[in-house]
Order: sequence, then C-alpha cells, then structure tokens
Amino acid sequence: HPTTPIHDESTGFQMLYSSGTTGRPKGILRPLPGRPVDELDEQSMARFLETYEYDPDMVYLSPAPMYHAAPLAFSIAVHRVGGTLVIMEKFDAASCLGNIERHRVTHSQFVPTMFIRMLKLPDEERLAPDLATLRVAIHAAAPCPVEIKQRMIDWLGPILVEYWGTSEAGVFTRVDSADWLQHPGTVGRPVPGFEVFAVDDADARLPPGEVGRLFCHTPGRDEPFSYWNAPDKTAAAYLRPGVFTMGDMGRVDDDGWIFLADRATNMIITGGVNVYPAEVEQVLLEHPAIVDVAVFGVPDEEWGEQVKAAVECAEGHPATTDELLAFARERLGRHKVPRSIDVHDRLPRQPNGKLYLDTLKAPYWDGHGRRI
Repeated sequence: HPTTPIHDESTGFQMLYSSGTTGRPKGILRPLPGRPVDELDEQSMARFLETYEYDPDMVYLSPAPMYHAAPLAFSIAVHRVGGTLVIMEKFDAASCLGNIERHRVTHSQFVPTMFIRMLKLPDEERLAPDLATLRVAIHAAAPCPVEIKQRMIDWLGPILVEYWGTSEAGVFTRVDSADWLQHPGTVGRPVPGFEVFAVDDADARLPPGEVGRLFCHTPGRDEPFSYWNAPDKTAAAYLRPGVFTMGDMGRVDDDGWIFLADRATNMIITGGVNVYPAEVEQVLLEHPAIVDVAVFGVPDEEWGEQVKAAVECAEGHPATTDELLAFARERLGRHKVPRSIDVHDRLPRQPNGKLYLDTLKAPYWDGHGRRI
C-alpha cells in the first residue's frame, strides 16, 4: 500500500461485543465519527481533559483487559494526549497496588470487585505501597456498595470519579467524590447530551424517587447504536427513536441524581414481592469474611422463587453459612434474607469484574424453564 493517505481516509470506531453475562454477546455498531484521522473529537476529549484530568504527563494503569469498552476507550484517550499506559495481564489486588507505586501511576480505572479485594488485603500489605501519585481513581461497570466506596474515599482521598454507561452508547452520568459524599449511592447526573428517566411496566414516566426501568434520551440522535445482524434486539432496546434502555432499574430524585437498583433481568420475585439482588449483596459484603458475593433467584414451589446467595470467603477467613445468615437477618427485611448460602472457592467472573451469573443459576433452573 502507498504511504500517502487514501482519498477518503477517516476515523473509524471499534465494534465491541456486549459482555454476555446474561446471554449471547451482541456486536455493537456505533455510528462512525466521519472525521479525518488527525482531527480530534474536541467534545469527547474535553471530557477526558476536564473530568479525568488527562494530560501528557499522566501514567494510566489498566488492570482490566482491552477487549472491554471502558479499558479500551480510556486507554485510547491516554494515547491521544500523549500519556503513558501500564497494562496488567490480569488483576491481582496486591500487584495492582504495587504497580501504582512502582510506575508512579496517576490514573487508573476499577470495578467494585477490585475495590473489595484491595480493601480486604491484610493492612500490612494494603498500606505498604506508596500511592501518593494517584490523582484520579475512575470506577464503573456495576453498582458500588456505599460502605465500600466510603472506605475507598477514606483510604485514597476524594479522588474517585464514578460514571454509569455502556458499550452501546458510552457514558450517561458522572459524579465526583465531593458530590457523591453529599448524595451517597448515586451514580451521578446526566452528562451533556443525555436525559435519564424511569418508567413503569406500562412505559409511563415515573415521578421522582420511584424505581422503574431507566431510559436514556439522546436528543437529535434517533439511533445512537444498533446490534450487528440483530434488528429485533435493536428494536427491543428502544422505547421510541432516541430513547433506549440497557435494562437497568433505578430512580431519579428531585435534583436529577440517579440511583441504580439492579438489572431488570436480575430481579427476584418471591411471593409477589420484588427483591433486588444488589441490595442483598451489598449487605453481605459488609461481613469481614466475604470477598465476593452473588445473589440470585432459584425455583421455589410455594413462592415462585427464593433468594439464593453464593459467596467467596477471604483466604484464612472461613465463615459458616449459619453465621452469614444470622448476619443478613440483622440487616435485611425477612423476605430479602437468602434462604440458603453456598460457599465457593472462586466466583466465575470475567477479567473485567463482571459476573457470569448464568453459570451460577443454570444448575437450579434446568428443568424449570431456565429463568436465566
């Protein structure tokens, strides 16, 4: 090929696949930017420069693999500003902290599971590395338990920046540590170009404070994404042109702050009562022995579903199921307490921290319609 540019040379865009945690991964087609390759998207880059303090002197640690949207997009932006990338082959809590000290890391991005594993390291191991160079700790991908995030801020300082978004449409909301401390549990308010609201089962818009399916509106963009060779799945994601959902449940308060409840597909209906697994998981994670947890529904002849928990205990900190159930009863309403708890050596998570929930649920739902 010649070294001179082709006549219609323009910037492309990655086609990633959805995580596949609750079904077959889908190819995500985003509109092409249509810009020359040497022309920056000033609006997008401004968000990195202003919100995440990107600059040529930054050192960005990526503890997650590049085949996921966030590590790839944030790393591309590091290259755009001339920063330095440090990429881990796989996440390990102690190695991650060691890399921050060794490479004088200024920025990194995490998921809540990574926070939990770092916090549950022995203090002598967790506090030994010098993390003073770290200026921005970005996190996303799943709801972060309030208690876990508060401990991270207490440890690292008010340097956490959280966002809610997807591979399909990018970042919807954002919140820094100062605003989060005023509104604990929020994933932020919409970024420019997005509107977020909740709807009920009849697709009617809900008033502030009520939990429903969250929809995003992108004025002027009738179809910000589509699924490759899957028109039915594309149509199912849209309420109307420019208004789409990723299946998250949550609420929007009077001031526009957004709070996630759980994925709609994760909700457990037991005896006609809705239980959001994320709430139960956050409580169980407060137990000092638990380093990871998954809560899901399993068949029950009388109640339709019952609440089930699978946990992973920290090395050297075993806990009995009776102890864990008693802990849950003290902190949860009766209908939310797991009926049973299984202890696993390791929960099946992807390298980006997302859980393969189907793997845990399938043995219980085989022969029962497989509600997974």
